[in-house]
Amino acid sequence: MSQPHDSPAQTRPTTLGHGLQANSPLVFIMAVAAGVSVANLYYAQPLLHTLSHAFDVSTGVAGSIITVTQLGYAVGLVLLVPLGDILVRRLLMTRVLLAAVLALIAAAMSPHIVSFIVACFFVGATAVVAQVLVPFAAHLAHAPDRGRVVGRVMSGLLLGILLARVVSGFIADAFGWRAVFWMAAGLMLLLTAVLRRALPDETPQARQSYGALLMSILHLMRDEPILRQRIFYGMSVFAAFSVLWTSLPFLLSPSPYDYSDSVIGLFGLLGVAGALMASFAGHLHDHGHSRIGTGGALGLVILSYIIMGLWPYHLMAIIVGIILLDLGVQGTQILNQSAIYQLRPEARSRLTTAYMSCFFIGGAVGSAVAATAFSHFGWTGVAIAGGSFGFLGFLFWLTESTRLRA
Repeated sequence: MSQPHDSPAQTRPTTLGHGLQANSPLVFIMAVAAGVSVANLYYAQPLLHTLSHAFDVSTGVAGSIITVTQLGYAVGLVLLVPLGDILVRRLLMTRVLLAAVLALIAAAMSPHIVSFIVACFFVGATAVVAQVLVPFAAHLAHAPDRGRVVGRVMSGLLLGILLARVVSGFIADAFGWRAVFWMAAGLMLLLTAVLRRALPDETPQARQSYGALLMSILHLMRDEPILRQRIFYGMSVFAAFSVLWTSLPFLLSPSPYDYSDSVIGLFGLLGVAGALMASFAGHLHDHGHSRIGTGGALGLVILSYIIMGLWPYHLMAIIVGIILLDLGVQGTQILNQSAIYQLRPEARSRLTTAYMSCFFIGGAVGSAVAATAFSHFGWTGVAIAGGSFGFLGFLFWLTESTRLRA
């Protein structure tokens, strides 16, 4: 029997006919939403020096804030993002965003470092809305435009990462670090209302139990060699990325730089080049140049650490290094995601979980290594650690089997 015309399922659009174009207003909304939601992961990064003094802890303990936040994100990717294949994504995202509001309020009100770190774990776990949006955009996209649609949503996500550091630094200098998390909670409330109205409902792509859904992620990793290949690239570049941004405040806060939180946050704007790389990388994928683009992006990651390692107290070297690192990391990321979304259209949320959970585990490893490297070996240790992660990815690219090229 056909469904009545006045039923709830018919009051909203469903999948837009799977013809979402790269220049659609909905793509812009999804890009902004991805950026605002993922920004929660990065507000603390330029504040680590301030937080270490506020809670009276060492730089190593302060660095663990980023590690725990990224581990929380990995947990959210494993436990929440796969639900996008069996639930209506619009409702899933709005509920997770409300949980994010509570986590951010807890962070803003934390009286000591332990409660703050626990709150940051849940801030990370609920920031996965961005990773529900990306496969949703791929699902709705017109097939020939899929790389560009994913690239544009990812551009918004990456701009959110960059602006998070800038906004965080300025708000902390003007109103204190707690105001940063109150502001973020307000943004999550606003985003909840916007997405509830703007996003279409759509029929879930899979029908299975939650346990079977989670087990199928392991099956995807076992059965899809391209997914495993792209996971390794992602882990290596995000570890390198996290090494820099965990350590940079400890380099720039003391002499000879003596920069404030707001100035350190401004360094995030240097990554705009990396965000602009997203659309270009999507274009490379759509035209069959994914492999050579990946090798070039990995090479930029290595080059960035060579420059920053040789001239740590020359500001221009740090600036050039950050730009090159962001170009390499974001180029690799877009090419990775464009490749894996071609594999199983019915399992794009689970592919995202498999890829992004490993991606952020790599980031957590990078953050942990960075804090230890800086504490014991200074900036030289940081440069060696970050460059080594990039070099591992490049070595794997050199030995990549031709039948796995994507």
